Amino acid sequence: MTDAPNRADDLPTPALIEHILARYHEPHRAALVDLVPLAARVESVHDDAPAGIAGALEDLRAELESHMMKEERVLFPMMLNGGHPMIGAPIGVMRHEHDAASAMIEELRAQTGGFALPEGACGSWTRLYTGLDRLATDLAEHIRLENEVLFPRFEPAAA
Repeated sequence: MTDAPNRADDLPTPALIEHILARYHEPHRAALVDLVPLAARVESVHDDAPAGIAGALEDLRAELESHMMKEERVLFPMMLNGGHPMIGAPIGVMRHEHDAASAMIEELRAQTGGFALPEGACGSWTRLYTGLDRLATDLAEHIRLENEVLFPRFEPAAA
């Protein structure tokens, strides 16, 4: 389930950052801890399962973990301290990494036919694709909230 688009959009910056950490960072970590081995199990048991999902999820996990750590240790503290004249550089990096993570999700979506389950899919396969779909939806909202709401608060207005 995602937030109503404007519910978190109007939060003051400290509350918005706390919301992002609690609603997205920790749940993304937890989801990937479950989804990576689940994907490996589905791939090992089902010959007709798309190959490479576990590896792609492991790559996504590494990308998101690095990204979220940079936000938590560098960017968010900088924002909570009112910004910095050079804040545009780390925001630019975060935007680029958001694009990379979105592309990884789209590749997973393509590999799985849009997370469409085959007829008679087992419980593990169902949990995997349901979890992937939920992760994709949550990640899209997470990225939107940062790109469209949080980051512009610290970027100079376009002239």
